Amino acid sequence: MNWKTLAQEVIEGKEISNEEALSILNTSDDDVLALLDGAYDIRRHYFGKKVKLNMIMNAKSGFCPEDCGYCSQSSKSTAPIEKYPFISKEEILEGAKRAFDNNIGTYCIVASGRGPTRKDVRVVSEAVEEIKEKYGLTVCACLGILKEEQAEQLKTAGVDRYNHNLNTSERHHDFITTSHTYKDRVDTVEIAKKYGISPCSGAIIGMKETKEDVVDITRALRRLNADSIPVNFLHAIDGTKLEGTNELNPRYCLKVLALFRYMNPSKEIRISGGREVNLRSLQPMGMYAANSIFVGDYLTTDGQERNSDFHMLEDLGFEIELTEKQALAAHL
Repeated sequence: MNWKTLAQEVIEGKEISNEEALSILNTSDDDVLALLDGAYDIRRHYFGKKVKLNMIMNAKSGFCPEDCGYCSQSSKSTAPIEKYPFISKEEILEGAKRAFDNNIGTYCIVASGRGPTRKDVRVVSEAVEEIKEKYGLTVCACLGILKEEQAEQLKTAGVDRYNHNLNTSERHHDFITTSHTYKDRVDTVEIAKKYGISPCSGAIIGMKETKEDVVDITRALRRLNADSIPVNFLHAIDGTKLEGTNELNPRYCLKVLALFRYMNPSKEIRISGGREVNLRSLQPMGMYAANSIFVGDYLTTDGQERNSDFHMLEDLGFEIELTEKQALAAHL
C-alpha cells in the first residue's frame, strides 16, 4: 500500500474501505514511518501545525452504578480510588483558571454516574456561564447519559461540547458493560447534536477487541460525525474487570492513531487516557496523526508532568492553539 497516495485520496474526499482500514492496523512495523507520513499529510492539510490542549476536571469521583469493565469508578470495581460527591461551582471555576493560565483551550468537566441530576446540571450551567465570561474557554461537559431538557439547559449556559464515548464496537459492547446499551450511548450523542452542542465521542483501545472491532468503531464515529474524537489506550487498573490486560505496544498504538486520521480526516483526533503507559517514548510520534492531547491528570490516573507535554510540542515544532482571551493575555 502506498500510504502517501491513500492520504491524498482521503484529502480529496475518499472514504477508506474496511480492507484498507485493516491494512493500516496490519502494517509491518518497518512501515510505520511511511504510514505516519501519510497521516501527517492529512493532519497538516486540515490543521497545519496547531495542537489543541485539553484539561479534565473530575467533578465527581466514584459512586457510579454502571458496570463498565475498564473503569475504576464502576459499581463492580474494587480499586482504591478517591471518592467524592459533585464539587462546588467555585471549585469548577478554580480549575478553569488553571486551564486558562496554562494556555489550555478546552476545559472538560467530567462526572461519574449514569447521568446528571438536576442539581448537577444547575451547578455546571452556573459555572459555565462565568467561565465563558471570564476566560472564554471551550467547555466540554461529560456527565453521562443525557436527557433532552438537560442538553437544552447546558447549551443555553454556553457548553460548547458534550462528550459521551462509544468506547468500542457495537459487537463488543456487551463484553465491556451490560448496565446500559450501545444505543444509549449513540442516543446521548445525537441529543447533544440536536441542541447544537458539538459532539465529542471516542474509543478505548486494548479492551480485548479484535482489529475488526477497531475498524468498526472508527467508522461508527465517522457516521456519527463526531467533531472531536478522543482515542484512549487502556490503562488497566487493578480491581476492574480488565485488570492485568496488556495487549498493546507503542507501534500498534501509532497504527491505531493513523487509522483514526485516515478514517476521520477533518476531525479533532485527541490522544487521551493511557498514552503515557502505552505509547511511552513514542508519544511525540503520535502527534503526527493526532492534533490534540489532554494535559495533566486523568480521572483516577496520573498523566505526564505538564511541562513535559509543553516541551514535547515545542520540540516537534508544533503551535499550541490559544483562545482569543489567551492570545490577548499573551500580548499584554
